[in-house]
Amino acid sequence: MKQRKLIKLTLAMLLAVFSSTAAMGQSESANKTDWLKDATERIQLHGYAQGGFTYSHQGGEDKGSFDLKRIIVWTNAQLTDRWSFLFMHDFSSVVQEYYTDFRITKNKALTVRFGQFKNALSYENPLSPTAMEAIDVYAESVVYLAGCGSDPLFGVQYGRDLGLSLFGETNNAKLRYELQVMNGQGINKKDGNKYKDFIGRLEYRPVKGLNLVATGQIGRGHAIANSLYNPDVKEGDNYKRNRWTVGFDYKSPQFNVHGEYLEGKDGKVTSRGAYVTGNVPLGKGVDVVGSYDFFNYNTSLGMDQHKAIAGLQYWFYKKCRVQLQYVYMNAYRKDGQFIHGANHAIMAQMQVRLDYTGKKTK
Repeated sequence: MKQRKLIKLTLAMLLAVFSSTAAMGQSESANKTDWLKDATERIQLHGYAQGGFTYSHQGGEDKGSFDLKRIIVWTNAQLTDRWSFLFMHDFSSVVQEYYTDFRITKNKALTVRFGQFKNALSYENPLSPTAMEAIDVYAESVVYLAGCGSDPLFGVQYGRDLGLSLFGETNNAKLRYELQVMNGQGINKKDGNKYKDFIGRLEYRPVKGLNLVATGQIGRGHAIANSLYNPDVKEGDNYKRNRWTVGFDYKSPQFNVHGEYLEGKDGKVTSRGAYVTGNVPLGKGVDVVGSYDFFNYNTSLGMDQHKAIAGLQYWFYKKCRVQLQYVYMNAYRKDGQFIHGANHAIMAQMQVRLDYTGKKTK
C-alpha cells in the first residue's frame, strides 16, 4: 500500500512540475507548442529484467531452481538543462531510487543530488547489474561493506540510502569526485540514530581506458538484527561503521578488468577483502568471464571465504545477453553457522534491457 501511494505521489509531482514549467514559459511561440510532445521529449524511460536457473551442491545437498532476480523500471525527467528527476522501482522487491539533480555550475564541475540513491562506496556498488560480469553481480566484500544485503546488522539495502550528494568532474573528465551525507540506515527508512554517514569518492583517469578509484566512509550504524559475523553488537545498538577501498578499472578492445581492495571496521571487528574480475572478447558478441574474490568477514574469528567464477556470455542484442557460469566457494552460511566447506554452483541467466531517450534537454 505504501509503495502504491509513493508511485502515485511521484507521478503527480511530475505532472505538476511539467504543468508549471509549461505555464511559466508561455509566449506566442510557446502557445503553438504541443505540450504533450514537449513533455515526452524531456522524459527518458529505461527498464531491464534478469532471471535464470541456479543449481548448487552445498554440504552434500543438491538444489535447483528458476529465479527472477530483478525487474527494474526507471524514468528520468530532464526538466531543464540543469534540473532533472529520477524514479526507480524494482517490481521484484521495492522502490529503490527517487532523487533530484541540480547542476550548479555551467559545466559539470558541481551538481547537487537529494533523495534516495546508491552510496558511492567501492568501485562496483554504483554500477548497474547490467554492466557486471558475474551473474550474482558484486564481489562478496562489496555486497557486505556497501550494504547490498549480506550484513545482518545493516540488512538488505541494495547499496542505497537516503541523503545528500555533491559531485562533479574536472580536467576534461579525468578527475571525478563525490561527497555524500547519508542517513546510514538504508532504503525507505528514517535514521535509527542521530548520527550520519559521510562517504567520499575520488576517481582519476590518467590515460585512456584506465580509471583509478578510492572511496571511504565514516559513521555509526544502528543494528537492525544480531550478526553471526559480529557477536559483540546486538540488535538496537549504535556502533562504529567505517570503510575504505582502493581499486582500478581498465578497458581495451583486447580485454576488460577491474579489481579492488576493501576494508571495514564495525565496532571492534575488522573485515577485509579483495577481488579481480574481467572478461576477454572472443568475437561476435561472445566473452569469456572470470573472477577471483576473497573476503574475511571477521579477521579475529577466521571467517575467510574464497570464491572463483568462470563462464561465458553472449550479447545477442545491445545490452541484452545470456550468461552461463560455474561458481566455487570454500565457505557458506547455514543454520546460523559459518562453515568452511565446498559450495559448487552452475548459474544461467538471461538479461533483457530496453531504453527510450527523448530528444529535448533544454
